[in-house]
Amino acid sequence: MKRNSIVGVAGNITRPSRTASLVAAVLAEITARGDAQSRLVELVDIGPELFQAVAPHAFESFEAFASARLSSHVRSVIKAIEAADALVVGTPVYKGSYTGALKHLFDLIPPNALAGKLVLLAATGGTPLHGLVIEHQLRPLFGFFKALTMPASIFALESDFQDYRIEHAALTERIRRAADDITELLAMQSARRLEPAARAIA
Repeated sequence: MKRNSIVGVAGNITRPSRTASLVAAVLAEITARGDAQSRLVELVDIGPELFQAVAPHAFESFEAFASARLSSHVRSVIKAIEAADALVVGTPVYKGSYTGALKHLFDLIPPNALAGKLVLLAATGGTPLHGLVIEHQLRPLFGFFKALTMPASIFALESDFQDYRIEHAALTERIRRAADDITELLAMQSARRLEPAARAIA
């Protein structure tokens, strides 16, 4: 049976990063639960190449745009996001919103490429009020893409980390619960994909 592919996108534009640590921890919990492989993308690594490209609407097709304006590295990231069975998307909160680099990345993804894809949302911020970014900014973004955002999200405070490592037990428990939820839904999706083949054999 095909292993589920999980791509984590961390919107950090500096390193080290609490956001990248959070997304990596979620990916580790998901892959520990069964047949899944993961890839972590940090925007600090692709930012310089990412901003060489503008929105693709001026080209005949996204493929023509990608060939003309995107490096092979950025194209591989976009293809991985599009092909993934699920995404874990996390961002630090800047000026009351997600990072501009994160928005620019998703501006380069075709509108229907994420339809029906499971997305677990996460964010890091300095105060509990920053957690509203998930509901008021991130969830509408992926609603535009017709993605299936998980009902439960993960918000972490700076105080949940020590030297950029997760130290707070309550945050670790939230990560585990979120990993359980998305793993269960991935298993349900996989079972539905196998049903037509099973009926054909029967």
